[in-house]
Amino acid sequence: MKDAAVDGIGAAPRPGGPARPPGLDRRRLLALALLAPVAATGLGACSTGPERTTKTPDPLIALVDAARADAALAAAAIAANPDLTARVEPLRAARTEHAAALEAEVVRAGGTPRSAVPTAAAPTAAAPPSGDAADPTVAPTGITQTVSLARVREAVAASQRGAAELVADLPAERVGLVASVAACCATYAAVLA
Repeated sequence: MKDAAVDGIGAAPRPGGPARPPGLDRRRLLALALLAPVAATGLGACSTGPERTTKTPDPLIALVDAARADAALAAAAIAANPDLTARVEPLRAARTEHAAALEAEVVRAGGTPRSAVPTAAAPTAAAPPSGDAADPTVAPTGITQTVSLARVREAVAASQRGAAELVADLPAERVGLVASVAACCATYAAVLA
């Protein structure tokens, strides 16, 4: 058997003392201690990939937009057929409240809500263009003014589905609000049927 000091694996046993662990002598320990700060600095500069500089939009913003669109659609339905006021006005008021509550949650979470301008999908109550060739049901923006109760119901049912699909992916503090919106939309879709 070779002597441990000769083959470089470990140090020779000290007379009367335990043998040192093989491979770690004072020189190696000192070298590691001196190189550790340099290695830590070098590794700190490494990254796992490019950082995302753009934040994904808050998923509640789409629900805010849908609530505003539903409220505008309900208002257009009432304007087109005042007999629907008793049935549709509570929906319009509820969807307006939904938009406000959802927007407040977006702001609370540090997001920036979109502007309160109705989207292109939301009908407007603008006066029809004048002229003989103009269609009295089309606004200058090209959005149909005459809105049926069935269209309002379809829009509210679509809003319910969108909110319900979102619930599973939300943090716990947002689930109650979004589930409440989904339940309200489901109720109005059933009532307007």
